[in-house]
Parts: sequence; structure tokens; C-alpha cells
Amino acid sequence: ADPTGCPADGDSDGEEEVGDEEETAREPRLRETPEDIVLEAAANAIALHPAQALLAVGDVDGDVYLFSYSCVEGGTRELWSSGHHLKSCRDVAFSLDGHKLFTVSKDKAIHVLAVEEGRLETRLAKAHSAALNCVLPVTDHVFATGDEGGALKVWDLRKRAPVLEAQEHEEYISAMAVDANGKLLLTASGDGTLGVFNIKRRRFELLSEPQNGDLTSVVLLKRGKKVACGSSEGTMYLFNWDGFGAASDRFALRAESIDCMVPITENVVCTGSLDGVIRAVNVLPNRVLGCVGQHAGEPIEQLAVAPGGQLLASCAHDQKVKFWDISSLAAIVVDDYRKKKKRGGPLRALSSKAAGDGQDFFADLRDEPEGAPGDSDSDGSD
Repeated sequence: ADPTGCPADGDSDGEEEVGDEEETAREPRLRETPEDIVLEAAANAIALHPAQALLAVGDVDGDVYLFSYSCVEGGTRELWSSGHHLKSCRDVAFSLDGHKLFTVSKDKAIHVLAVEEGRLETRLAKAHSAALNCVLPVTDHVFATGDEGGALKVWDLRKRAPVLEAQEHEEYISAMAVDANGKLLLTASGDGTLGVFNIKRRRFELLSEPQNGDLTSVVLLKRGKKVACGSSEGTMYLFNWDGFGAASDRFALRAESIDCMVPITENVVCTGSLDGVIRAVNVLPNRVLGCVGQHAGEPIEQLAVAPGGQLLASCAHDQKVKFWDISSLAAIVVDDYRKKKKRGGPLRALSSKAAGDGQDFFADLRDEPEGAPGDSDSDGSD
């Protein structure tokens, strides 16, 4: 059963229907998605628990919150908050087993909290010499952290010490990903390069050639055969698993930027942008499928997918966490054959809450151009 209590696709009456007030008072209404969570300060980071309907938030004041979320009206509530960080909390991540929450901050500290009651279990003060940017659990005991100066550390929680330290990037590390075997760690950096580190052998492998703009995100797709990186220029760069030196393909989204990205299926990612729009994008063949949701005009900081892949959460500068129904994305099949289409049609709405259907704010969101000269829109080589 879905831990959120959200209706299965097609079960819901949708949120737009308003019953009479007496009926609402008698029975809690079931929504298509959980209600927005309104925060006291803007969130830098969110994470969704791997098994339960729990959401962690880290904000610009350094506070960390845990919420339980539900599609039952009024069912979402705050479980605990923690104010141990001295400066802005930059990233939060649940351990693989879901018992611990890792948080990193501009104050250079790493905190490990017990998910159940929010107790601070481990504090690694001055973990890096620069402000921390991101954290990624690799195994139950091993996790990685990246900082503003481009330094990477891989830690063993049992030793409370790093087992790998590397300074290969010239600019901040924005995001990290790891393969299914927990062997290779990939880092995206503001210097435009993708870094590859071998965790098992505890060594640096290589940097890709620099791409245009800062690399802001990195995800694995196609059962680990492809790696996609988002850039601040609004381009997605694709790498073959065995060919990290140079991008095999690139795809320019008609977006101001790609600031964050999460994989939904083996072929589809959702991207968040400075324009506040969450786009669903199919990779190879490369297409923008449409708009999943939006924080009107507010830059999107982070996206997270719920277990089961039916629900997407997003946070932005508007001090809200919003939830979006992404259950339709798994069923979309993108044909290799591209039909001739009118240039400049509106971005297609992919959920009932997505304003893709001609609302004024989105009137200037246009479909993607046919690949620009030199940009491949082919399947690339596997």
C-alpha cells in the first residue's frame, strides 16, 4: 500500500472539486497530492525517505525539519526540528536503511541525526576547510561530501574519518551520484567538469573535459549505461558509462538553466530551473515531455522522488515544499521518429496542478527547438 495514502492513478476526484462544507467536515478529503508545506525560511534542500512517507528539509537558517506527508487533507505534520547547524543547511540525505539523516552546512560541519526522534548522533565539526555543499550516502557506513572549494571526501562513519580525500575540481562540487555497486562516485562541479572517483580503490580516476557553464547535477540513466549532467546554461550533457572524458551527446532545453535533476525512470528525468518550472525530459531520444509543476517565478532549489515513483517533491525560494503527481511519466513512450510540429507551442501540462495549459504566466514557455546545429538529437551510441 502507498504509505502516503494518495489515491492510485485515476482514483481521485482531483483537487479542483469542492464538496459542500458539511461533507468535508464529516470525512477528510483525499487529495491527489499532499498539501504544500509552508516553511519559516527558504529551503536549500529536501529529501524523501526510502520507505516511509517522510520528508526532510534543510533551510537557509541552518534548521532541519522532518515532516510526515499524506494525501489526506490536513494529514501532513511536522514531527521534529533540529537547530544544530550554525549557518545555512545546504543538503540533507537519508541513509540507505532510512534510520539516519545526514545534513551538511555552510558551517563546514556534518551532522548525522536519528530519523525517529531527531537526536544528533554524530557531529563532525570542521569536516572540510570550506563550506559544505552536498552529501551522498554510498553504503550503510560510507558517505561522500563535497564542498565549495571543489574538495571531495569519502567517509567511514564507523571510523568518523575520511577514507578518501581529493582536490581535483577548481570550483564547488554541486552534486554527486554513485553506481549501483557503490564503486564509482561521480561529481558535478562549477568548473564544468564531471569527476570520476573509485571508492573501492580509494583513488581519483579522471575529470571530463569542461562543458559550457557550471555542471549543477548528475544522474545515472539507462540502467547505468548513461550519465546525464545538467548545466547552468540550460543544456543537458550525456556521457557513456565507459567514456567519461567527453560528452557523447548534448541537448539544449529551452530553459534558463538546469539547477537540479532527478531520475524518474531509466529514460525520464525531472529538471528544476531558475524560471520556477519543473520539466519532464526524456533522454535518448531527447525530448522535453512537458511541465510537471511550478513555483511561479521562484528558482527551484531541489527535487526529490518518493518511493514508488508516483510523487515528486520540490522546494524553491518561495519557502514552500510542493508535491506533484508524476504517475503518468512511466507510461509515456517517446518514438524515435520526430513528427513535424509547430514551433513555439505551449509546454504540455503533465499533471492537473501543472500550469501548462495556456495560463498567462506560462505563455512564454515554448517547446524545445529542433536540435541546434552541432547538437545531436540522435540516440547516440550505447
